[in-house]
Amino acid sequence: MHIFGYDMPRLHAALNDLPAALLVVAVLFELAAWAWKRESLKWAALWTLWAGVIGGWAAVIAGELAEDAIANDHGEAIHELMETHETLALFTMGVFTVVLGWKLWRRFRVSPAEEWVLRILSVAGLVLIIATGVYGGKLMFEHAAGIPTKTMQAEMQDREKAHHHEEGEAEEHEHPSAGTDTTHHDASGTSSHTH
Repeated sequence: MHIFGYDMPRLHAALNDLPAALLVVAVLFELAAWAWKRESLKWAALWTLWAGVIGGWAAVIAGELAEDAIANDHGEAIHELMETHETLALFTMGVFTVVLGWKLWRRFRVSPAEEWVLRILSVAGLVLIIATGVYGGKLMFEHAAGIPTKTMQAEMQDREKAHHHEEGEAEEHEHPSAGTDTTHHDASGTSSHTH
């Protein structure tokens, strides 16, 4: 299944980062609004929370579809990590959805006690976002989840091909801007430069 030219694992990866960033910023706006007693920051937190919740659920749905898409192309380690990643993502989105829903239900007229509860929930959601991202990173960078086995095999073969450097060539690869300027003297004693 492809959407906008993306298969499900790639779509999930494409949808992940922005909602997570928006939710982090929403919490920071909320804390800043409390610290500086600024109404404008409170509204910035609310609109950012709205966008983060909508985008976050889109990422979760894409993640569920991605899990189905690679169901027959992963090992047990990936399966366990995926389950943990999925659980954390659902808890994260549940927390932020409750925070947003409560504010909407109360028409933004929450008591100081309610504000504190919502603030604590938001910080807990922030911790959950980080944990979700950590497990998502392990899936991608330690287990290559979502990358087809054939693609990985081709990449492994490519990496295993001999790639030898002549003496000094490795340094040129590391420092390509380093000059290869040499000075030659001709029979008349004058020098010429070659680059």
